[in-house]
This record gives sequence, C-alpha cells and structure tokens, in this order.
Amino acid sequence: MFLFRSAFWLLVAFMVIKPGVDLNAAAGSISAQAMTRGQQLITQQIEATQCTSLQCAGGRAVLAAALTPSPQVGTPMQASSTMVQVPLPRRRPGLAG
Repeated sequence: MFLFRSAFWLLVAFMVIKPGVDLNAAAGSISAQAMTRGQQLITQQIEATQCTSLQCAGGRAVLAAALTPSPQVGTPMQASSTMVQVPLPRRRPGLAG
C-alpha cells in the first residue's frame, strides 16, 4: 500500500511540475501582475479621496511620486556576470626567442 501511495503522489507531482517548465519565469510574471494590480488599486484609492488641506495634497503628491516606477539605469547586479575575466599569462622570457 505504501508503494501505491508513493507512486500516486509522485505521478501527481510529475503532472503538476512538468519537465522543462521554467518556474522562475512563471513566478516572475505572477508577481509582476500582482504588483501592477496593487499599484492600480492604491492609485484609485488615492484619487478617490478629496483633499481640502495643503497637507493632504502634499501627501497625495508624495504617494503619486512613490508609485511611479523608476527606470533602470543598467543591468541589475544579479544579471551581471560573476566570472572574473583573467588575461592570458605572458610568455616566459626563455621562450620568447
């Protein structure tokens, strides 16, 4: 009975996690969608409030500036290569001719 249960759960896991599926890409797209939907919800709530004071208007401006995405300047540190480029060793003087 133990073997049948083990085989069943292994089969279920194999069907759920298919070989060749990039799990990082799927997780990245889901998190990006969640972030954009969350930002949209927050901006809708901010726009729905009516401001009568200068402090409220300033707070709305700060939140609006914080929610706008900043452009990336270069490649992120995680995407950059960690391999150190080592130059080839110089020839020995005796072999130089």
